[in-house]
Amino acid sequence: MRKFTLGVCMAALLTAGAANAQETVKMGYIDPLSGGGASVGEVGLKHYQWLADQINAQGGLMGKKLEIIPLDNKTNPQEAVVQAQKAIDAGARYITQGNGSSVAAALSDFVTKFNDRNPGKEVLYFNYAAVDDSLTNEKCSFWHFRWDANSSIKMTAITNYLKSQPNVKKVYLINQDYSFGQGVRKLAAEMLKAKRPDVQIVGDELHPLLKITDFAPYIAKIKASGADTVITGNWGQDIALLLKAAADAGLQANWFTYYAGGAGGPTAIKQTGLQHKVYDIVEGNPNTAIEAAQKQEEEFRAKFGVTLWYPRAVNEMRMFAKAVKEANSLDPKAVALKLEGMTADVFDGGQGTMRKDDHQFFQDMYIRSFGPLDPGAKFDEEKTGWGWKQQGKIAAADTNVPTTCKMERP
Repeated sequence: MRKFTLGVCMAALLTAGAANAQETVKMGYIDPLSGGGASVGEVGLKHYQWLADQINAQGGLMGKKLEIIPLDNKTNPQEAVVQAQKAIDAGARYITQGNGSSVAAALSDFVTKFNDRNPGKEVLYFNYAAVDDSLTNEKCSFWHFRWDANSSIKMTAITNYLKSQPNVKKVYLINQDYSFGQGVRKLAAEMLKAKRPDVQIVGDELHPLLKITDFAPYIAKIKASGADTVITGNWGQDIALLLKAAADAGLQANWFTYYAGGAGGPTAIKQTGLQHKVYDIVEGNPNTAIEAAQKQEEEFRAKFGVTLWYPRAVNEMRMFAKAVKEANSLDPKAVALKLEGMTADVFDGGQGTMRKDDHQFFQDMYIRSFGPLDPGAKFDEEKTGWGWKQQGKIAAADTNVPTTCKMERP
């Protein structure tokens, strides 16, 4: 009798657990939460938890609560795949990741193969920050969508701006030694040659990803080269520590970056004293954003004490919710088909489109520089008293780079 009673109780618990799972939509957040990438991964997690709270406050997804499952990939491709399987085992049919293109490539490959093996149990992968071109070219997948501008779009914007900067004569390239960093150096060299053949590349350096704790030897090489400008795709601690070493050495140069706005970057820039000589390329700027975005920025900063770094994460989650509503389904394939070609209002103003051909998102992009706040500007960074100022805008239509993707659709 005791065995029978215990069996009934266990069955009831399992049934209740399954029912509860059905009432929750789970999304695995797979990014670095330890090690050198933790500074960006932890802030990214805050974004997704905040966005899930917003979706849930509006009734959730088809009446179901959205739950974010945080999983630490340690910026390691193999570990990311392990964590993706954990997310799936926990009931997630959606995953999101952004930091590290080698990680993104591993996740995209894993999800694609998993879906081939498990028809009817497919998983969808949302990429908010891994920008290696290959992810929407030769390695494209129906199950992968990217909301960040790819590396070619970003470098196109930077080199177009440099065409109007005659004071730039000698450029030093320094990048992380993996697929993304290697891609940045290649694009920079090719585009500078085409657009500014008079510019001399006086250095081209690759360094280990998230391993360097003191960039002083690299900065010494840059100073010795006579470079007036540095171009880098570094992110996470690798941009913050690079700029800190530049400040310590008193390097006076222009910096054109992908990610100088990340954790520690603004503080290091202020220490260099380089007013409006450090630039980045982004999809929005809080001090020139539309009123609704500025209100959201204020809310996010008040709650978490950090900048809303990822407007693209907002775009991703809003479009996810829109696709679920239009499909009237939580099935990943149905959601993917609605996302293809979708046009939506973007966080900072204007509209963006998810290109069907390769699942690359296109929107207006902005070149910014960092320096003392202009009168009337609301937002400084990291309590430095300095903030970002828009220096140029590239319309979405002008960022529409071609793709070599030959997508296989289910």
